[in-house]
Amino acid sequence: MSNVQVLARSFPVSLPSALQSLHPVLARIYAARGIEDPADLGRRLSELLPDQPLKGLDSAVLRLEQALRQQERMLIIGDFDCDGATSTALAVLALRMMGAEQVDYLVPDRFRFGYGLSPEIVMAAQAQQPQLLITVDNGISSLEGVETAKRLGMDVIITDHHLPGEQLPQACAIVNPNQPGCEFMAKSTCGVGVIFYVMIALRRHLQQQGYFIAQQRAVPNLAELLDLVALGTVADVVALERNNRTLVYQGLQRIRAGLARPGILALLEVSGRRREQLVASDLGFAVAPRLNAAGRLENMSIGIECLLSEVYEEALEMAQTLNDLNLERRDIEGSMQQQAQAWLERFSLDQQDLPWGLCLFEPSWHQGVVGILASRIKERVHRPVIAFAPGEGDEIKGSARSIPSLHIRDALDAIAARHPGLIRKFGGHAMAAGLSLARADLSAFEQAFDAEVRRQLDASALQRRLLTDGELHESEMTLELAQLLRDAGPWGHQFPEPLFQGRFRILQQRLVGQKHLKLLLAKAQGQQAWDAIAFNIDLQIWPNPEIEWVDLVYRLDVNHFRGQTQLQLMVDFLTPSAS
Repeated sequence: MSNVQVLARSFPVSLPSALQSLHPVLARIYAARGIEDPADLGRRLSELLPDQPLKGLDSAVLRLEQALRQQERMLIIGDFDCDGATSTALAVLALRMMGAEQVDYLVPDRFRFGYGLSPEIVMAAQAQQPQLLITVDNGISSLEGVETAKRLGMDVIITDHHLPGEQLPQACAIVNPNQPGCEFMAKSTCGVGVIFYVMIALRRHLQQQGYFIAQQRAVPNLAELLDLVALGTVADVVALERNNRTLVYQGLQRIRAGLARPGILALLEVSGRRREQLVASDLGFAVAPRLNAAGRLENMSIGIECLLSEVYEEALEMAQTLNDLNLERRDIEGSMQQQAQAWLERFSLDQQDLPWGLCLFEPSWHQGVVGILASRIKERVHRPVIAFAPGEGDEIKGSARSIPSLHIRDALDAIAARHPGLIRKFGGHAMAAGLSLARADLSAFEQAFDAEVRRQLDASALQRRLLTDGELHESEMTLELAQLLRDAGPWGHQFPEPLFQGRFRILQQRLVGQKHLKLLLAKAQGQQAWDAIAFNIDLQIWPNPEIEWVDLVYRLDVNHFRGQTQLQLMVDFLTPSAS
């Protein structure tokens, strides 16, 4: 059910002079992404945006200073995904580095409490008798939760990055670059980035007040926590604009040098990744899923404890447990995908009768895995998808994933405005959101969702477009260029990893791992041959010895195997080509 158009990016007629000393392929790749000078990449910490424009920062810093000086009991309220876990770990570690003796965390059980600072999680927090609650990666829509906390005598600082609703909570401080009136330019900063900025500002203020001298405490080096910032930023798939690129680059450099948290190094080991060759995509596809598995199937606490651990052997044991949970998550997801695929096969292959806004629900589906399912189905049919699973009582809970043309949180907001009471709760951002509604209202919501997507999009938006960096000449397809591109990142959302297109002759093809296609390819008149691999291929088409020519969209990759290093093509899309 693929619906793909492959297009080459447009390049400037002439390259900026500052790029002309680079490899010509890398120069045109940078130019196509708006980079006119290598300095625009933002590699140095000194180039980070200043924190002063963050609205609410001064109030948050002053309240945190009071909590430190009076040794108040502080409780971090996190979220159950990777951004939430890294945010929680960073807040706990940074506050301890600044002298906090009574700081702990609490993460809502997604199956009991749901998302964010709900009244229920506040009541659970009361058992620890905190004077100050600090939310990370959540809280901007927690109106009732903040009121409950205030009624029970707890102050609340909210740090978040999600889009706010019409009304803001009455917290003692809100730090969120997306709140009204905030002039901080990096709106795509994720939860761990926001709390990192808060801790940097707190440390600076404490230095100015002579706090560390009075406490006879060394000024903490918060750059030691950039590995957590990099992991959370990549995992949350926020735009890698300049400021986020700087954070991720610096974090990757620390991990490569072995200066990361023991938990991150342990998660790399159990996922089979070498820290010396680490790239951003390894964090997104290897480390983050193992952390997320805890929040999806059980409780994120084991993931946070893994990140907080100071002892590698202890962290490795927890990382192995997280790896086991991830394997369990894969099994659950595989079964759910089969059910979803059976539902999709009822529609015509050209997708003409497929809803534009797709809702899927099965009573047996796992609430913690529907987000991944929605993402997988969205990639397959290239349209907004919401997958639902049973919640408490008469409720179902959905996880939404969108395509670039549709802001999914705003779409849900529009539906809520047109159909009051249909959606019980919702929140999120442009590409992902969560919601809950009555199971009896699913049919009405399906119609409303499809209608809203049709209202906002035209048919061309439902065609997946793969933008490539053009074709490579045979002489350019080298291990050296692959390594150069690998080091030229970090690549990610809105700063995409280089993709190339081309027509190749298939010399060999075979199935590996039951659903992946291993290829040996050559150019039309070329003398060289390259290994290639395509993951999760359509088994109804591949492997097929009758297919001799193929059109590919691919990435150059450096493959380390059994002591050998060689070029490998990582196939993002392939289709049989006429001979």
